[in-house]
Amino acid sequence: MGTLGLDNENVGTDVYFSLGLKQSGKGAMKIPPRVLSPLSSLLERSVQSNEMLMEATEIKEVTIFHGLRAPPLSIRQYIDRVFKYSGCSPSCFVVAKIYVDRYLQSTQVHLTSFNVHRLLITSVMLAAKFIDDAFFNNAYYAKVGGVSTAELNRLEMKFLFAIDFRLKVNVDTFKKYCSQLEKEAAGLQIERSIQACGVKEDEIVISSSQRMIT
Repeated sequence: MGTLGLDNENVGTDVYFSLGLKQSGKGAMKIPPRVLSPLSSLLERSVQSNEMLMEATEIKEVTIFHGLRAPPLSIRQYIDRVFKYSGCSPSCFVVAKIYVDRYLQSTQVHLTSFNVHRLLITSVMLAAKFIDDAFFNNAYYAKVGGVSTAELNRLEMKFLFAIDFRLKVNVDTFKKYCSQLEKEAAGLQIERSIQACGVKEDEIVISSSQRMIT
């Protein structure tokens, strides 16, 4: 089941190929699929935006997913680690993003550097259990995620009740999130191209404005 809707010709096969979702199967991939980079970018931007807002408004949140301090691994490093050792299909990371959004929407909790790692390992584990044909037990995912088995068990139950056990993801929702990730990937590619050329973004904006004026 790790290819959620990927064989349907009407749901944008090119998007799935571009994100590396077609190469699924436990242990089938050695190189991280492209989907991990835009996923990390979206989460990082959300964390930065939320933390700036919370600092400005002095909002303080503490949930079971919040740690005492932010983990030393960046979001991208953590996602890469989870992919490397979890053995789950690339599609799990798209589904995990959907689950995280459902949790945030249902609880009104903000994504921050203090909770994003625990939300990630919990959502990826649930996605693997729900859509992959083979998956590990909680004790293994706990080791991958850097938490105790007892803690991950608690996180799993809290997460499930928060989203009302809504684990099913329809094809339209999956396609929508894939399109969002593809757009993020395209933006990252443009940024890398700009950096490689040594041209600042504001210079491009000014140059474009000048051309429009003339």
